[in-house]
Amino acid sequence: MFIVIIGHFKHSYASSRLRTDMKCVIMSQEVSAEEMEEIRESFQKVDVDGNGYICASEIGDLFRELGCSIPGYQVRELLQKLDRDKDSRIDLDEFTAIFKDMKDDRIAQGFRKALNKKEGIVAIGGTSEISSEGTQHSISEQERFAFANYISSTLEEDPDCKHVLPIDPNTGALFKALADGIVLCKLINHSVPETIDERTINKKKLTAFTTQENLNLALNSASAIGCQVVNIGAQDLKEGKPHLVLGLLWQIIKIGLFADIELSRNEAIAALLEEGESLEELMKLSPEELLLRWANFHLKKVGITLTNFSGDIKDSKAYFHLLEQIAPDGSKEGAERVEIDMTGLYEKDLAKRAELMLEQADRIGCREFVTATDVVSGNAKLNMAFVATLFNKHPALTKPENQDWNVISETREERTFRNWMNSLGVSPHVHHIYGDLQDAMVILQLYEKSKVPVDWDSRVNLPPFRAVGGGRMKKIENCNYAVELGKEKAGFSLVGIGGLDVFDGNPTLTLALVWQLMRRYTLNVLEDLGDGQVAGDDLIITWVNKTLAEAGKTSSIKSFKDKSLNSSIPVLDLIDAIQPNSVNFELVQEGNLTDEDKLKNAKYAISMARKIGAKVYALPEDLVEVNPKMVMTIFACLMGRGMKRA
Repeated sequence: MFIVIIGHFKHSYASSRLRTDMKCVIMSQEVSAEEMEEIRESFQKVDVDGNGYICASEIGDLFRELGCSIPGYQVRELLQKLDRDKDSRIDLDEFTAIFKDMKDDRIAQGFRKALNKKEGIVAIGGTSEISSEGTQHSISEQERFAFANYISSTLEEDPDCKHVLPIDPNTGALFKALADGIVLCKLINHSVPETIDERTINKKKLTAFTTQENLNLALNSASAIGCQVVNIGAQDLKEGKPHLVLGLLWQIIKIGLFADIELSRNEAIAALLEEGESLEELMKLSPEELLLRWANFHLKKVGITLTNFSGDIKDSKAYFHLLEQIAPDGSKEGAERVEIDMTGLYEKDLAKRAELMLEQADRIGCREFVTATDVVSGNAKLNMAFVATLFNKHPALTKPENQDWNVISETREERTFRNWMNSLGVSPHVHHIYGDLQDAMVILQLYEKSKVPVDWDSRVNLPPFRAVGGGRMKKIENCNYAVELGKEKAGFSLVGIGGLDVFDGNPTLTLALVWQLMRRYTLNVLEDLGDGQVAGDDLIITWVNKTLAEAGKTSSIKSFKDKSLNSSIPVLDLIDAIQPNSVNFELVQEGNLTDEDKLKNAKYAISMARKIGAKVYALPEDLVEVNPKMVMTIFACLMGRGMKRA
């Protein structure tokens, strides 16, 4: 189901640069950020299997779903027209390029016409100056309906949301309900608990200013948990721009739904290991891939195999059998046996059959996200959310016995880096930090986002890697180039680090490179604000102490290792210096602090920093433990915010 339909563009492209998704940063110089985000989102809706490419079968499926089936030779003709590098599939850059000629090209016009016929899409005029020049946004009524119901049921007991809940899913009430930022903050905390300190949410007697603070807090917190919010501002949310709101909601909801679909948090997932597969290989699968593996694990018993959550589930047969396999059998203490009524399988009307299936899902507490229409139309996004709900509530997996596995959980540092990468919109999305960096594609994108030019044309081996061994040598060459860029162009300290270390996923050495990328990206913001002045630790510390002194604060810092930072008071004083009277010091613990007191202060400080507009990725524990790297990023982000206000 398409949220966005792209209209014609008034910009031109340099054809030599339209090669892969890795050059989206380059293209964004010619295409507005809003348009680029819309293109990416549209591409993801066509790419139902999420592999980063559109193949002939997906194009054919799309047209069939739209009720305008076309012969195979016409599908091949369309693919040939759009496939500029002749690899029999379409990547994001090729997908972007075709829209440039959409007004005059007959095939592209047919493609667009098909998109516009998609059931459940409501076209709306652009609400920004850019979009009013030609971009047309469309929203999915089904997604609005699903998200409104999900929020109403998820937050129904929260007294702070009573003023807007329940949300009428049949109107645009969802967008108004999010306008003050309270529901968004609560939803983020539901997906990733304790991301936002509740004490920092403005809840009563809201003004335009305090509403703006709530929305800043929500957006910067969403970024910190890995949502891409580059093209979304507080004003967009306040005005309720549907395509932006729905896109952000899906990211937040998806993070919460997928939180436990990983081996380190649910070791029973090891039951999904296939013959000859290592635990490490299983851990590298994305949550989407694991969901499909899980569904097929249960469906194998009845001889059904799913390849997607769109076309393959439209007849509800797979769902009926999946429900039968995972329904509680009464073996767990306190759980009653649920016998799934399978007679609905014989209902010939697909919509009625889907409704009967959902009635059975309701019996095990899983009727969420989809309606019968969503099932029959094959809405991939909502059906994936439905399957994730089934998995989270009734995984029906047992950890294999007699296996000596040491499943290592993601570290706090790894999670912070991963969320930072994803918030910048790297492609593919990073799920497993070492496995997803193995071909260096994400790292090379981070270089460009950090203002280090990348020679995509002659130095980078682009996917797909089809050589024997999965393109091992080509990936290592990319990693070698990534290390070379760090040493020769970025001035990184990479002593003893080679491309093979990145390819092999050496944790210490890989994170050393990623940290220097994050540091450079963070300091670039300061250099932009400071007329190109080179930013470094000394400059930041000097600015912090000067700002504190000018505001009459007694705290100061000597370095980013200063032990006094574990109280978070210097950070809170600086926040109050940047935005006077923003910090409620009655909530701040002082004196002889316990570990619990320090953590409370740190949680308050991190959320307050985000509330005044600083995009902080560090976690409260980083302050309590005085992690110098993350402490530096906190002060750098606050300095950036302070310089903007000056």
